[in-house]
Amino acid sequence: MRSVLGSGSFRGWLAATASGAVLAGVMAIGLPATPGTTHVLGQVRLANPVPSHESAVRQLLAQRAAAIRARDESAFAATVDPQAPADFRQRQLQWFRNLAAIPFTEWSYRLEAETEPPATGTGETWAPGVSLRYALAGVDSVPTEQPVEQSFVRRGGSWYVADDAGAHRWRGPWDFGPCHAVRTPGGLVIGHRREPVERVARQLDAVIRDVTEVWGTGWSQRVGVLIADSREELRAVVGPGFALNGIAAVAVADRVDTAARRVEGPRVVLDPRAADELSDAALKALLRHEITHIAARAYTVDGSPMWMREGFADYVGYRSSGVPPREVAPELVRQVRAGGLPEQLPDDDEFHHADRGRDLAYQQSWSFVRHLVERFGEQHVVRLYHRIAALSSPAEVDAALREETGQTTAQLQADWAESLPGTFG
Repeated sequence: MRSVLGSGSFRGWLAATASGAVLAGVMAIGLPATPGTTHVLGQVRLANPVPSHESAVRQLLAQRAAAIRARDESAFAATVDPQAPADFRQRQLQWFRNLAAIPFTEWSYRLEAETEPPATGTGETWAPGVSLRYALAGVDSVPTEQPVEQSFVRRGGSWYVADDAGAHRWRGPWDFGPCHAVRTPGGLVIGHRREPVERVARQLDAVIRDVTEVWGTGWSQRVGVLIADSREELRAVVGPGFALNGIAAVAVADRVDTAARRVEGPRVVLDPRAADELSDAALKALLRHEITHIAARAYTVDGSPMWMREGFADYVGYRSSGVPPREVAPELVRQVRAGGLPEQLPDDDEFHHADRGRDLAYQQSWSFVRHLVERFGEQHVVRLYHRIAALSSPAEVDAALREETGQTTAQLQADWAESLPGTFG
């Protein structure tokens, strides 16, 4: 998943493998502050007067958002610079049409305060910071926010959108072509081709039930799934800092506040090939893995051990798959048959290598969590996840393991290693 955690933290990405394909999960950043006001003798006034250009552009953005919500193409076209090149105006109309099938419960824009004033010349231009605030119907209990980097131009007494090609702007699936969307009781699947969207939608509710059976009902039980149609789209939606080689899916969120148990913009993003090439069993395992990350995200802090995060997600992913353990973990089978039993759990760095070492790290973590479930029971391990996923200190993790199981980390690892030949030898 892509995740940015808590206030002032940064975006990170987690990965895992299933049936030879890597499964991933990620999430969130800090929530925006509320602009201040100045209170005077029982009245409330703005701390600074609003310049005319700022007021006009805010009104323009409100008109643009209203046109999108109302599906009013003529009203939307009226917000585009009439003197812009014809290809830009046409791209704007196509972008508007790309949104037609997607159900939103909110779509609005926020203009950043204290940006540079407009540049003057033949037409007054302005490129302030702009954020899109939106919510997908049936998925988002709270809206999420992303930068869209638009620029504006004044023609006579009116302002218009003049450009939307900012180098750092966020792009959604509607930026890559017409979208097909299918709603289910448990969420929404969005893509560009009908067949893979409908295939994933047919499986989504059952997969959500599988995850809830293990994790419990203390999460939204609603998921948005985005099916990318190209590596460029996958890169844009997931983020530039994540290595995509071998990745079949990524679970992402825009912002996470674990203290408030608040998650904004949770999504599962599928690689273009995942919905086409994976078997039904592999696709369900992939979805269960990623949706487990989403269910657990509000309880999972940055820096908690990846062996628990990814091992638990893989455990849920394969739990009802019917795939034999030796097929789930071929790299672990090779290690055990070569006589090289693991002496410790994989560290976080091993999950970021784009080689078979990463696959082994995921498979070891899955088998360790599976071993804990066999020894202590599934719900005990769920409680253990809650404890460990809230910790980033190895000493605290060791203490939590001992309190929950009555054994030290070293003892648990030794018991697990001794059990491996019987299952994987």
